[in-house]
Amino acid sequence: MHSTVPPPPKVSYKSLFGLPVIVAALGYFVDIYDLLLFGIVRVPSLKDLGLNDEQISRVGANILNWQMGGLLIGGILWGVLGDKRGRLSVLFGSIITYSIANIACGFIDRVTFMDPTDYYAAMRFVAGVGLAGELGAGITLVSEVLPKQLRAIGTSLVAGVGLFGAVVAYFTVELFNWQNAFLIGGAMGIGLLLLRIGVIESGMFTQVSEQKHVQKGNFFAFFTNWERFSKYMKCIGIGLPTWFVIGILATFSNEFGLAFGIAEPVKPGLTIMWCYIGLAIGDLASGVISQGLKSRKQAVSLLMGFTLVVSLIYVYVAPKTVMGLYMYFLAMGFGIGYWAMFVTIGAEQFGTNLRATAATTVPNMVRGTVILMTSLYAYLKPSLDIVNAGVAVGIISFAIGFYSILTIPETHGKDLNYLEE
Repeated sequence: MHSTVPPPPKVSYKSLFGLPVIVAALGYFVDIYDLLLFGIVRVPSLKDLGLNDEQISRVGANILNWQMGGLLIGGILWGVLGDKRGRLSVLFGSIITYSIANIACGFIDRVTFMDPTDYYAAMRFVAGVGLAGELGAGITLVSEVLPKQLRAIGTSLVAGVGLFGAVVAYFTVELFNWQNAFLIGGAMGIGLLLLRIGVIESGMFTQVSEQKHVQKGNFFAFFTNWERFSKYMKCIGIGLPTWFVIGILATFSNEFGLAFGIAEPVKPGLTIMWCYIGLAIGDLASGVISQGLKSRKQAVSLLMGFTLVVSLIYVYVAPKTVMGLYMYFLAMGFGIGYWAMFVTIGAEQFGTNLRATAATTVPNMVRGTVILMTSLYAYLKPSLDIVNAGVAVGIISFAIGFYSILTIPETHGKDLNYLEE
């Protein structure tokens, strides 16, 4: 007997190297460069402004919180705009915003009309608002223009290539100074605008935009239906361990280095660079793992479990050398390389009229939780010490992360051409 079921259509891998994927990847590259730049220049820039070690820790955490607050607000702003006006409107608007803010950061040491640290915080807030739109809009666009068989690999390529922006940021600061590093970031963003002119809008969004009766980009729709609300909160929960590693363990690695008794000073900028090298490799691998297992959930669970194991070894079998510490972060970075898959899951959980809002707000809600993490970490340090304060924040992050990924609906191979009622 011959089967009457037609063979699945052949998928061309050429679309992975089309302009939407390339532009989204380069956009995320510049986004990560600018997003992580403050973490890399935090110590030298604040030293140049005349702050002592205690002030650098306190003021640096405050400026980081302002940047993350900007990401939180910008995530909602760009997400709603992406569903109402189109994915491309966000890709253009967001990059203009953060490019101008980063150029302004290059002149902080020349500010005389107000306290330079307040100006620094304000500019990082504006940069955060701009940076919030890049990843979600890019992932949404790529998810909608690629065949469903290639979505995981395509979004992983975007994130994997983009995350090397952290490596370039570190070496830019090493080769030049922190002021020029900000100016270079702004210039790269403006240059990328020219490349984006040739990108076309997602066909799925174009179809929906013509349906005037369909409500698009309603952020509050995530809170008016229990099933949508539950999926939305779980999408956020999945990402918490990623920013625990970046926002606590990596950003304050100099404090952990002292607690571990490492003689040589730990450079947080170098820690972040090694972490992001691992993250980029992990992101590229996560798409292949998801495709091989035919499951987003299994791929993320494996990588999250790997991160938990390495984190526990890091804090309880402490590294003895600076290079040993950096290698731990290379491994932890690989583990949190499910970042692209986590954003893809966020995009795939919701219909076309809410997809950009979800994909843009979810990662920025996660980034925004860094404010809560750093505040809890600072509150617990006096009573628990540096290491145990970090462990306490980590336990909460991983508990929520595992619960979320294990209970959220699977989206591998899901058809995305539908609407939220």
